[in-house]
Amino acid sequence: MTVKVIDLFCGAGGLTHGLQLAGLDVVAGIDLEGECRFPYEKNNNSVFIEQDIAKVTKEQLLELYGDSSVKVLAGCAPCQPFSKYTQGKDKAEDKKWPLLYEFERLIREVSPEIVTMENVPDVTKHKVYDDFYNSLIGLGYQVWASRVDCVEYGIPQSRARHVLLASKLGKIELVKSENFPRKTVADVIRDLPPLESGEADPRDFLHRASKLSPINKKRIIHSVPGGTWKDWPEELVAACHLKSSGKGYGSVYGRMSWDKPSPTITTLCYGFGNGRFGHPEQNRAISLREAALLQTFPMNYSFVEDNSKFNMRNIGKMIGNAVPVELGRVIGHAIKNHLN
Repeated sequence: MTVKVIDLFCGAGGLTHGLQLAGLDVVAGIDLEGECRFPYEKNNNSVFIEQDIAKVTKEQLLELYGDSSVKVLAGCAPCQPFSKYTQGKDKAEDKKWPLLYEFERLIREVSPEIVTMENVPDVTKHKVYDDFYNSLIGLGYQVWASRVDCVEYGIPQSRARHVLLASKLGKIELVKSENFPRKTVADVIRDLPPLESGEADPRDFLHRASKLSPINKKRIIHSVPGGTWKDWPEELVAACHLKSSGKGYGSVYGRMSWDKPSPTITTLCYGFGNGRFGHPEQNRAISLREAALLQTFPMNYSFVEDNSKFNMRNIGKMIGNAVPVELGRVIGHAIKNHLN
């Protein structure tokens, strides 16, 4: 039995890498973001195809699958339209909104034996998800879908995701989480070389911290692990936090705690003011390497070819948008267990 996987919206390869670690053959990843080509192909035994999912054809996917007896189609459509961070904003014109319908189109046309989809939990509140789910049922798939707390699967990050598995071969479900050890921030980043703000490790240029402004350097000195901006002297508190509308934003300008999982790693995880992304001990935000490790990428995962092409914003986007590698591995094991 030959099993081949195609990863739609593959990004830098978090899901692909996890599926390959589980022993699945991912033959291609497809994504519109061309900067993802290097990390995807450098770290994975797979080919990157730079293409708009709306323009991907049935014939193209069938050629990639070749004569495989089991076709697996995986995808994590960009989650911004469904994220709680964008609730209340006008998303009617967001071009990412219809992408789940394009995923559904390819499932209908190609008829893969197994489908997996991962997204933010709030995706289930939208009509496009209901249409996607009901289409799978109508096409004869048995579907398992549930909210997954990543920390329960050994991922050192408080990240909740919605995972869907569907199969035409029978009942399929995610493996149980009871046997996974809980991990903390200390477990994965404590031993990295110390950095000052704005400094980079000469042996690993991904281990680089963004430079703090003078006032933010004062703020982080007064920040405590697990605390908020309310721990600062009054003269350091931002004007927006003094307004009644800003008093609830306790999760920004915060330090992580060594003995707890990190907060959700976002595309702006390298900025102290963008969330609870302060290093637990050092007076800086976490580095990009630390963010990647909290997303369970291996220590040697490369995101850029050389230092001259380094762009903190682009790499932060690739890391924050990725499916945690270990969640990909868990999904891969669920598929293998199902086939066995």
